[in-house]
Amino acid sequence: MRSISAPHHLTDSDLFIDLAPVLGHALHMKCEGLNFGGSIKLRAAASMIAAAERDHLLREDSVLVESSSGNLGVALSIIAANKGLSFTCVTDVRCNEVTAATMRALGTELLVVEKPDPEGGFLKARLDRVRALCAEDDRNIWLNQYSNPANWGAHYEGTAPSILKYLPDVDVLFVGVGTGGTAMGCARYFRDSGSHARLVAVDTVGSVTFGRPPEPRLIPGLGASVMPPLFEPEAFDDLVQVSELDTVRLCRTLARRGMLFGGSTGTVVAGALQWLERFDPERKQRSVCIAPDMGDRYLTTLYNDRWVLENFGPEGLRPLHPLEPAQLLWHASPMPQPVG
Repeated sequence: MRSISAPHHLTDSDLFIDLAPVLGHALHMKCEGLNFGGSIKLRAAASMIAAAERDHLLREDSVLVESSSGNLGVALSIIAANKGLSFTCVTDVRCNEVTAATMRALGTELLVVEKPDPEGGFLKARLDRVRALCAEDDRNIWLNQYSNPANWGAHYEGTAPSILKYLPDVDVLFVGVGTGGTAMGCARYFRDSGSHARLVAVDTVGSVTFGRPPEPRLIPGLGASVMPPLFEPEAFDDLVQVSELDTVRLCRTLARRGMLFGGSTGTVVAGALQWLERFDPERKQRSVCIAPDMGDRYLTTLYNDRWVLENFGPEGLRPLHPLEPAQLLWHASPMPQPVG
């Protein structure tokens, strides 16, 4: 029997799903959303708050302040509620109703940014609001997920070792990029451990993280309108971008097989499949992707036919078959050879 005394003590289910029967490739998906926060962000939230406590940054009257499109906001809400801390989440209008309601139920104050910055989009507008709050009141403490080393450290110490524990001979790792915390923590651990795995970073079309021009995006989670300070593209062998249309179609494809995952997961899996179709047509590579979130918070968007039709048209309701070619932005060679 496993017993915990705080919700953030459970961050890893060590559950992998073999997607070969569904998608035809030797692709395992590490499920990071089976915790009280419903996403991988509970790891980062717990790590950053623990670091703030070790550094004696939190006082009795401190108010945590953070910018989030949703998942980290929920994770911080859970830990703040458990520890009796005040928390203000600065989000924007793309934050879906279920996520916002979850944070409010946990006692979080929500500040919703309604207009994007002309150059830096909603993210810059949120960051400007956070900085203003901290300047106004020294009780406000910004953990700053975008540059906090405890963010990537959580995945160096937890996510990546778990993958290599169960899949030591993995040939390819696919990881999504938002703040860059998960991606960089895993990349650094894989390199330091001596793993031969090819590292593929996956982002969404419209994000500036891979040096492409910004475009409007509807699905919160992966991607950024401001270059994330943590992310180092040279740490990866390949960079792949996925359209939001393919994210929607992939999520709905998995749902038809009983697996309800979130938008970030859909993007990573779609990117993995597109890459594998192009570079592993013989299906010999053993690969794993990190599934950051579950799908219950997307019921009014990705899984709502009306929302999909309004934003993506009838194509959004079509399963992701046949697979589209990967939008590969960076590819190093040669390909790694499978072991055994």
